[in-house]
Amino acid sequence: MTATTLIDPAPQSAETRPKACLAGMTRAALAERLGDLGVPERQRRMRVSQLWGWTYVRGATDFELMTDIAKELRGELAAHFTLARPEIVTEQVSVDGTRKWLLRLADGKEVETVYIPEADRGTLCISSQVGCTLNCTFCHTGTQRLVRNLSTSEIVGQIMLARDRIGDWPGAVPSDPTGLPSGERKITNVVLMGMGEPLYNFDNVRDACAIVADGDGLSISRRRLTLSTSGIVPEIPRWGEEAGTMLAISLHAVRDELRDELVPINKKWPIAELLDACRAIPASRTRNASPSNM
Repeated sequence: MTATTLIDPAPQSAETRPKACLAGMTRAALAERLGDLGVPERQRRMRVSQLWGWTYVRGATDFELMTDIAKELRGELAAHFTLARPEIVTEQVSVDGTRKWLLRLADGKEVETVYIPEADRGTLCISSQVGCTLNCTFCHTGTQRLVRNLSTSEIVGQIMLARDRIGDWPGAVPSDPTGLPSGERKITNVVLMGMGEPLYNFDNVRDACAIVADGDGLSISRRRLTLSTSGIVPEIPRWGEEAGTMLAISLHAVRDELRDELVPINKKWPIAELLDACRAIPASRTRNASPSNM
């Protein structure tokens, strides 16, 4: 039996201009924005480090909690940025602890995020697009038209929201402990297997994975980050070179005739080409493993 909770989003004024979301910015972008606020260049690296820690290590949702940052600067940050998460439209919790969230983004579009706990690990399945273009016969998202790509902030925001709900921040308490893993970390793995084809949103997904894998932030190893693709062949070697996460292929058939029906993108890039692209990944990653990148 599954319990469903309806959560009314907080009302928003139509005259309120959206603020930039802090989560999802690269360190360089954040330093640039701090410069726009008048933070001296000699202080920016320190301030970026402080904001990074408060955002990704402690899960702060209010700038006033950032007590090692001057009050005046906290006010400027609050005026120009937000730490808000996606809004929860519905939350379903199964008896085994699996959680499914329907999330509303700032522009009103909706995506789904699913958390699957086991005794010693917890896997979060996140979305990369609103809708999809691939029309795979087994996938409900394939029946929906593609609306748009998710931004880096919206991809990272799904993880932030999930960590809020299951108490995966230091000292936090989960809203519902049903089925949660026994270990200190509740989210140990992240898979891009939700709505959308992540390789059709390459840059934003790559940048989000870099933030998630940052050792001074969310700190989820790239070996525990998995991108699932239906087989966008030209982007697979590039992903191995630029992102270096684990890769999963939604194969569903080993014969082109059947896969053409189940996964129509196979008509463009059949199984042989898909396998060749996958074989190219180790070489791409080896080339990228220069001393400057290790």
